[in-house]
Amino acid sequence: MRVSERTKEILRRLDDKYGLEIKCSLDYTSDSELLIATMLSAQCTDERVNIVTKDLFAVYKNINEFANADITELEHMVKPTGFFRAKAAHIKEAATMIMTEFGGKVPDNIDDLTKLPGVGRKTANVILTHIYNIPGIVVDTHVKRITGRLGLTKETEPVKIEFDLYKKLPKEHWGRLNYQLITFGREICSARSPACRECFLSDLCKSKDKKI
Repeated sequence: MRVSERTKEILRRLDDKYGLEIKCSLDYTSDSELLIATMLSAQCTDERVNIVTKDLFAVYKNINEFANADITELEHMVKPTGFFRAKAAHIKEAATMIMTEFGGKVPDNIDDLTKLPGVGRKTANVILTHIYNIPGIVVDTHVKRITGRLGLTKETEPVKIEFDLYKKLPKEHWGRLNYQLITFGREICSARSPACRECFLSDLCKSKDKKI
């Protein structure tokens, strides 16, 4: 793989600013908790998800209890995360499949993970990276926005972005990149009003909307 000097410098600065640790902004203590928290994070902030799951995981203590959950009660508990009916249904269905087809254990490969209701490549890569130490690139809204602004990819669809970045970025950066870009997006490169004058990547940014 040939990595451009500009890309190397972007990655170096992200490492210097945010460190090398592979971090997760969702609170969890097990594979199933991370799976459910990530499913709830769709169209919702991690902060709100962490508030909801604190009570949720106190009521439903394992994947079997989620599989046998009363759907009305589950909907009520996850309602603050939005799209609560679909999320509750997917959680219950995924938990049931894990119990019946995977022996109660969250799958350790992307093909089986994406068979679960409500689980796409984003959620699957979170599980693989943080539970099974198989690094992947998680393309959420921050990663999509920022990699585009920085010119790391010209793709616009999440799956195409993911595979394009696999080709362009060294594997040792994959696992930590998502947390780095989430933090960068929250602190500096927000969607509506990026703080370009304060940005440590401004001189490397290719965004036409750069505010300097």
